[in-house]
Amino acid sequence: PARMRLPALALLLAAGLLHTQASPPARSFQLDYEEDCFRKDGAPFRYISGSIHYARVPRPAWRDRLLKMYMSGLNAVQVYVPWNYHEPLPGVYDFAGDRDVEAFLDLTAELGLLVILRPGPYICAEWEMGGLPAWLLWKPDIVLRSSDPAYLAAVDSWLHVLLPKIKPRLYQHGGNIISVQVENEYGSYYACDYDYLRHLLGSFRALLGSEVLLFTTDGMRVEELRCGTLQGLYATIDFGPGSNVTEAFGAQRWVEPKGPLVNSEYYTGWLDYWGEAHASTSSARVAQGLEDMLQLGANVNMQVVSWYMFHGGTNFAYWSGADFKDQYKPVTTSYDYDAPLSEAGDPTEKLFAIRTVISKFQPLPVGPMPPATPKYAYGQVALRKVSACPKGCAAPAWHCPAAPCLALSLQYADLLDVLDVLCPSGPIQSQFPLTFEAIKQAHGFVVYRTQLPWDILDPAVLGTPPHSVCDRGYVMLQQEYHGTLERDRQTTLRVTGRAGDTLDVLLENMGRISFGANTSDFKGLLGNLSLDSSPLSNWLIYPLAIDTAIQQGWPHAALPKSSSGGRAGPAFYTGTFETPGIAWDTFVTFPGWSKGQLWINGFNMGRYWPRHGPQQTLFVPGSVLHIGRPNNITVLELEGTPPAPFLLFLDHPLFNRTLSHSTAATE
Repeated sequence: PARMRLPALALLLAAGLLHTQASPPARSFQLDYEEDCFRKDGAPFRYISGSIHYARVPRPAWRDRLLKMYMSGLNAVQVYVPWNYHEPLPGVYDFAGDRDVEAFLDLTAELGLLVILRPGPYICAEWEMGGLPAWLLWKPDIVLRSSDPAYLAAVDSWLHVLLPKIKPRLYQHGGNIISVQVENEYGSYYACDYDYLRHLLGSFRALLGSEVLLFTTDGMRVEELRCGTLQGLYATIDFGPGSNVTEAFGAQRWVEPKGPLVNSEYYTGWLDYWGEAHASTSSARVAQGLEDMLQLGANVNMQVVSWYMFHGGTNFAYWSGADFKDQYKPVTTSYDYDAPLSEAGDPTEKLFAIRTVISKFQPLPVGPMPPATPKYAYGQVALRKVSACPKGCAAPAWHCPAAPCLALSLQYADLLDVLDVLCPSGPIQSQFPLTFEAIKQAHGFVVYRTQLPWDILDPAVLGTPPHSVCDRGYVMLQQEYHGTLERDRQTTLRVTGRAGDTLDVLLENMGRISFGANTSDFKGLLGNLSLDSSPLSNWLIYPLAIDTAIQQGWPHAALPKSSSGGRAGPAFYTGTFETPGIAWDTFVTFPGWSKGQLWINGFNMGRYWPRHGPQQTLFVPGSVLHIGRPNNITVLELEGTPPAPFLLFLDHPLFNRTLSHSTAATE
């Protein structure tokens, strides 16, 4: 019997050997320090990738944008995960709809794109607070991006929710995520806390495993690389077309003497700040820089530092961040960034220049580049009935589009008349002003109300200490608008009034700082208002839930009684329009308006500020529009409208009152 079992055992062993030989080799993505390259499944590999932020692109457009990136010759995409986009309150998570990061990652895999994932916890990206949740500031003395126990506890809770969603999608587990970044440009932050980086490294390893390639990204300066890198994390750098490529990669070699050369953020353009000229970078300059790097054999990610993208998208709602460079500099709603794919997802001259360079180094996918998405000029929406365009168009002649005017009667209401709707829980009483964070208001607007303590017959100075208005305060006395206080700019106004007169200040959060040492960017009135240096007290504070009210149907479901229309100051304007049987992308402009926020069908389109520029239009994706039923428009204008206010829908964007250079015409 023993002799009979031996042949059977031999057969089993032989079958196992044959099975082993027939099995495909294990999937791997690794560093090769000897050959200075990446190895994918054992073979040398180079990626050319581009950045796209799913949070800045409506979900119905994800496939279109990713396919255009693939057809451009990219074999990978870089993807940030904004923590605050998914955890709006501690322990409350949102991964539905536009926030379904797993669906986005699965779509990249379906289209044949690899992923370089950048889950933070801090991401910068000119995103509100660099992706960190504002509720972290409920603890006023918290030290962000450090080994502060309170911060680490919040980070650990988040990573234990996010990273288990990522692990099955790692390349080693059959997915398409080839590498994962830890933190972001930490060397540019003042803390230089190696214990923090070591904690993150341990957490990522524990939750993702030992095989995944983890890396860091920093600028080229020695101090940045010294504080932003850590043994066990592969160090990469970022720089743009203006840099000397050899010198730039020399900086990487200072921290990584061996291994592949990697530019994790190659700037294809630059960001726009409100009040400054629209930024642009020439196609030839970007293409030449790319060719210089590819000739060196470097892996290149066409992206941003503070975000200079392959496709930028839009800062919808309140998600745009800000920089602080001698003064507070809020970022525009458009995140076009003069990128190869425009804000609306259209291929540009820059894209085709880059595609030509890539074709010199590797084959391009077979097939045509998908065309620009169709656009439509829906025309004019007036605040009062107007006659048909063009004969009776209330707009200047150049505003009259080929499409008909949408002449509608819209409703109007002062913001202060509807506080009961916008703050149903009522005001918070406080001796002195409280910050947004103290009353747990993350975004948007808060009204601060008090009364004049005495008669002011001669103009008195209403003012705040420096850096106390964060970010803009719209001042009303007896519901009459008197002017705007602004962070790092105008901090005083002159007022008169009677004892007992109501003083209201509507505070607007324009976006928390997303880069540098000032990410603990508290909002609201950070110091007390004073009259001729005498502090005001006894405040009623109204946190406004405007988005909640609009999403529940207000004001279209129950139109408010309007006070006398046409006054300056914060007010709502509403109306409807219908599309001619299509729902194409469009751009809305605000002729003669000042500054405010726009909602269409309950979707917060973001901030407009045509008086300040450079952005003159807001991008409206067709996916938010209705066909066959009215589209509801709600506008919160903060300072004042023209005598006959209207909105105008165009088929192209306007920057600096001229066409954006980054938008290609539809063929």
